[in-house]
Amino acid sequence: MIRLNTPITDKDIRNLKVGEKVLITGTIYTARDQAHTRLIKEENLEFEIAGSVIYYVGPTPKREGYAIGASGPTSSYRMDKLAVPLMEKGLKIMIGKGDRSEEFRHEMIKNNAVYLITTGGAGALMSSKIKKSTLVMYEDLGAEAVYKLEVEDFPCFVAYDIYGNNIFKDSNHEK
Repeated sequence: MIRLNTPITDKDIRNLKVGEKVLITGTIYTARDQAHTRLIKEENLEFEIAGSVIYYVGPTPKREGYAIGASGPTSSYRMDKLAVPLMEKGLKIMIGKGDRSEEFRHEMIKNNAVYLITTGGAGALMSSKIKKSTLVMYEDLGAEAVYKLEVEDFPCFVAYDIYGNNIFKDSNHEK
């Protein structure tokens, strides 16, 4: 198991290998399709993209006693082309669910970034790891707005690493 604290460094990325469990503590940001489209066009973001982590999630409304509602991952393939310009600006980790395109994987390796997966259908578990949620940008997008999440031991697995390994295709990583 690897513990990461944000912001993420190149050294952190080099240490991640497919199949490893990762616990993230610190700040991560939410962003899905519409937010990505806007983030690409923004000249001055409300947060530092370099070294950041983006979680593909559309959280449900806040529940009593929690910082956020259910916060399970969404399918990541929709962000494949949209993630490239953000990686070029220094985005280091993307978290979601499901396999992604070969083109995305090549761009991810080129930009020294990694893709982590977390369990779909476990939104309640994920929300228990989120200690604070703050709207950052694009309030009009509702659940798809960009939120700053303060997380503690947020559980993920390395799906793609910078060495070209793929948890979905490499037989030595199949469980």
